[in-house]
Amino acid sequence: MIKKETVLDVADNSGAKKVLCIGISGSKKTASIGDVITVSVKKCVPVGKVSAGSVHKAVVVRVKKRSTSSVVVFGDNAVVLLNKQNEMIGTRVFGPTDSLLRRNKGFAKISSLSQEVFQ
Repeated sequence: MIKKETVLDVADNSGAKKVLCIGISGSKKTASIGDVITVSVKKCVPVGKVSAGSVHKAVVVRVKKRSTSSVVVFGDNAVVLLNKQNEMIGTRVFGPTDSLLRRNKGFAKISSLSQEVFQ
């Protein structure tokens, strides 16, 4: 469950390391796996595709705690940055993702590029 002002890790090679959630799409208070949120880049590498302070859309790929008490629990909150056409900025995805991205939300490319997919 991601709320506003949550600091998240970035799970792709776009150049950003840490982002801050500044908005959740729709009229929801929390975001979960597969939801698109608006983020601001807080920490990044010097040479990358994004710069610190820039605002982007991102899709949530890992959450520490789910709203339902299911078995799969990840160790961190992570996102993948998107451009204006809802395509990935980076070309690789680091770490595991959930199969909900492929099944329910339509982000099959992120799921296929990830290192491991949990059911």
